[in-house]
Amino acid sequence: MLDRIRILAQVVESGSFSRAARALNQAPSSVTRAIDALEQQLGIPLFKRSTRQLVLTEQGAYFFARSLPLLEEADQLVQSLQPLSVAPEGPLRVSVFESFGASWLSPRLPGFLARYPGVRLEVALDNRMVDLDAENVDVAVRIGKPADSSLHTRHLLTNRSLLVASPAYLARHGEPAHPAELAHHNCLIRGHGRQRQHWYFQQGTEREKVAVQGNLASVGGTPLLCAALAGCGVLLLSSWMVQQGIDEGTLLPLLPEWLASPYEDRQDEIHAVFRGGRFLKPQTRAFIDFLVEAIRPLQGPR
Repeated sequence: MLDRIRILAQVVESGSFSRAARALNQAPSSVTRAIDALEQQLGIPLFKRSTRQLVLTEQGAYFFARSLPLLEEADQLVQSLQPLSVAPEGPLRVSVFESFGASWLSPRLPGFLARYPGVRLEVALDNRMVDLDAENVDVAVRIGKPADSSLHTRHLLTNRSLLVASPAYLARHGEPAHPAELAHHNCLIRGHGRQRQHWYFQQGTEREKVAVQGNLASVGGTPLLCAALAGCGVLLLSSWMVQQGIDEGTLLPLLPEWLASPYEDRQDEIHAVFRGGRFLKPQTRAFIDFLVEAIRPLQGPR
């Protein structure tokens, strides 16, 4: 019965039999048969079949609420035995927005595969908002939360933008002592060069809005990072793209006492988005936990 209760919980979490089947990697007919068998075993209807939306009956809602502690107790028992269990293995499909995947995640994937050699990882760097169900994606790393309430999220990072320049550039042009001085520097701009750009700074209650200009603009961050490393100008870019340069000394942080952003009133929150809730595939849970662990050094003070 416990397996059937797990399927019931997944159907409730997913909001449909078909989505539950995909999350459980089962055929929809198998999920339907399991629910039918559970209803026959209990002698009650669990769902109202006449509505367009999948809604528990009163008896079904009562049974579901009372059965959750049993599942949680079973999960705790399984977790207590994890050191004795087989390591995660099998296919894992991941979608990551391009700049984050290329600059931060890709160098760390060998570490994940070394830890879990039985996982067969497929990674797509894609700025589309992929449909996890339709494209059978296990985890998507996205900016913001999904509109689909049936999906689950885990917060990874509040993105910080860091102001940097190379030692060679600063040797030629000097280091700005105040955000306003950036107006006299060659700034490498994220966006379209034909649009007037501003960078925003805050120190306590003091705020500065600085109009910046330079000889290179790009929607993508990689050309800007390469130019900054070559000594071409001052760069304001996400921490995950510039932290390695700071650690290696090829980029130096500027105005560290100021919070800097290319946006006036916006923070980018990065989440892992996934299906399945408590019923994650072991390799999915392992990958999300790996992300949380690996990304922790980027979480600086706010």
